[in-house]
Amino acid sequence: MKEITIYTDGSAKNNPGPGGYGVVLLFNGKRKELSAGYRKTTNNRMELLAVIEGLRALKEKCKVKIYSDSKYVIEPIQKGWLVNWKAKNWTRGKKEKVKNPDLWIQLDALLQKHEVEFCWVKGHDGNHENERCDYLAVSASDKGNLLIDENYELND
Repeated sequence: MKEITIYTDGSAKNNPGPGGYGVVLLFNGKRKELSAGYRKTTNNRMELLAVIEGLRALKEKCKVKIYSDSKYVIEPIQKGWLVNWKAKNWTRGKKEKVKNPDLWIQLDALLQKHEVEFCWVKGHDGNHENERCDYLAVSASDKGNLLIDENYELND
């Protein structure tokens, strides 16, 4: 099984506002970068989408180590909350709906296809690949022809 390292980051100006995600995939001395910008979204949606797009780029089952500075993404997986949310039909606590269920559902499906380990890195702390992802995410949101995050309004 191939071993892949993925770094991810998301951003949104004014949160909500224009946003983007950045992904760096590393395998066997090679790298691939992914990014896209959206007209109106949130930082949390872009953090999730970065991980989703990184995993979606893999063409076969892989052993993956994902580095993210987003505790919003990492903690639900590491602490088992994602499993509980899914079992409770994407609710948490006292029937409170999970925010961004469309993205959590996509991420959950992708996690079933790979062996994934999540690692938290402190953002804006000199980690080269994390800084690169931040640059990709912010740059993507600054470009023209921004995409529409069709489910953003549903999760507002």
